[in-house]
Amino acid sequence: MSAAEWAGSLAAFMVVMNLVCLAITYWRLRRPQRGSALLDRLPPVTIVRPVRGIEAFSRETLSSGLRLDYPHCQTIICVADAHDPIVPLVNELIAEFGARKLRLIVGDVAVSANPKLNNCVKGWDAAETEWVILADSNVLMPKDYIQRLMASWRPDSGLVCSTPVGSRPDGFFAEIECAFLNTFQARWQYAGEALGFGFAQGKSMLWNKPFLDANGGIAALAAEIAEDAAATKLVRKAGKHVHLVGQPFEQPLGTRSLYDVVQRQFRWARLRRVTFLPFFLPEILSGPLIPCILAGFAAAAFGFTAWQAVGLVLLHWYVGEMLLAHGVGWFISWRFPFALLARDILFPGIWAYAFVAGEVSWRGNEMKIKTDGEDELNDAVPTLSPVNLRSDGRS
Repeated sequence: MSAAEWAGSLAAFMVVMNLVCLAITYWRLRRPQRGSALLDRLPPVTIVRPVRGIEAFSRETLSSGLRLDYPHCQTIICVADAHDPIVPLVNELIAEFGARKLRLIVGDVAVSANPKLNNCVKGWDAAETEWVILADSNVLMPKDYIQRLMASWRPDSGLVCSTPVGSRPDGFFAEIECAFLNTFQARWQYAGEALGFGFAQGKSMLWNKPFLDANGGIAALAAEIAEDAAATKLVRKAGKHVHLVGQPFEQPLGTRSLYDVVQRQFRWARLRRVTFLPFFLPEILSGPLIPCILAGFAAAAFGFTAWQAVGLVLLHWYVGEMLLAHGVGWFISWRFPFALLARDILFPGIWAYAFVAGEVSWRGNEMKIKTDGEDELNDAVPTLSPVNLRSDGRS
């Protein structure tokens, strides 16, 4: 075959592989959830949620964890700074739901350069249950949140987690974030797990506390700058597997600026680059850029113009993604194809920038990530001694 024919065949192969990946993800998300022994006894569970600052949906997401249909559950909210603006809201929720359901702990334990992990340590230590969920503040928890996590626990599980699914975007840039979170990142994560390559995601993580404590405790998650990367490696080293929840949990987005979206993707790409380089390198092949280039080069050999060939690639690529989103109940709108296109224009630059960028930002903390994976934190919040607040919010 000529070079053009080879290029056209490779482009077609990549499009077919993308559709196969989408089909695997659809099958994984739609298959019936198997039972778990954990659901037979419903053991007590502690949810540890690190918070910092007020977000658009803070009241809704935090209170969702207090309305769960689960009989034995307590939430511990951790905040590093007693003067954080989120504290009054947490105290209101304590007054509304009671101290038995919700506890606030203030303070910071510096075990790493990861401020989120540092904020979780005191909550983890305070948890008295065998099962602990580490959950981000912006996770919207359905009433069967704990049951769904536990239903995915298997005898060979070391961790069950959920990737975030973007919902309720307000504006086009937020829809771009949905395009990144849902049919790009979430689908690749579910497809990978279905093929035996499960990776942890820090949004919601169900841990067996004795298991993690026996393997270094929560401080062991400081082995990597991203706690979910450290969790993946820890679980695999212990001979266990990371499993994903049957259906992922929502992260309501609200309004986003283009800067917000790109900076978040810069941070995540840089973290993936320094923690899982062999998996990060081929990420550039996961978008339609390469098949579009190949199709454009091969177009004349198959009787098409370059633009027609590129259009055919994008048509099959995006129709597949939209069918997946519709089939599993993820966000979709008339603007979503344009959001997908914007995502795929941005992604090659984000991927390339991950190899040269040295700093990322996490909620105002500038984190310098070195090429060898070591890291340091600049301008972090002041470190406080852990202080337990009473149920009424007073020291």
